[in-house]
Amino acid sequence: MDWAALRRIVTGDDRTGRSHVAIDGGPARLLAVEEAGLAEIWTAALSSAGLLAGEDRLAREDVRLEPDKGTVKVRWFTVPPEEESKTPEEREAQAAFGFAAAGASHARVDTARHPMMHKTDTLDVIVLVRGEVDLLLDDGEARSLKPGDVVIQRATNHAWVNHGKETALLVAVLMNAG
Repeated sequence: MDWAALRRIVTGDDRTGRSHVAIDGGPARLLAVEEAGLAEIWTAALSSAGLLAGEDRLAREDVRLEPDKGTVKVRWFTVPPEEESKTPEEREAQAAFGFAAAGASHARVDTARHPMMHKTDTLDVIVLVRGEVDLLLDDGEARSLKPGDVVIQRATNHAWVNHGKETALLVAVLMNAG
């Protein structure tokens, strides 16, 4: 994954109220191991003042899976192809490491179906940008999501699985009304 190729453009108003490009560059923060990762775009409080605040809060925050209560977070994330050569123990260790690194070990409430299963207390809007993924749920799944498909993830246990050959790229808007 070429993380440096990802571009975020954030607008704002100057002191006179005129709109302008406030940020034009790469991700604010990155948490990645090889092809798997989270690249932060923006976060803000879910209030009028928070949405209009001009500061890039992500520039000083660690990458965390969940947004703080009362905030929204926007990020890119990738799902690399499943590595069939790994043992179940290796897959479990990899998943446990990834969630711990994102401060989300607690989100792994039931991993019986897949080691990447997790549940957050957020409403997520997920758009597949590149590649193909399946969305696993406790009961059932949405198979073969294609670029342009949108998932509204409503605080349910789930995992993203890639059975293809290329790393999938998705954009997520996570809201924690708290």
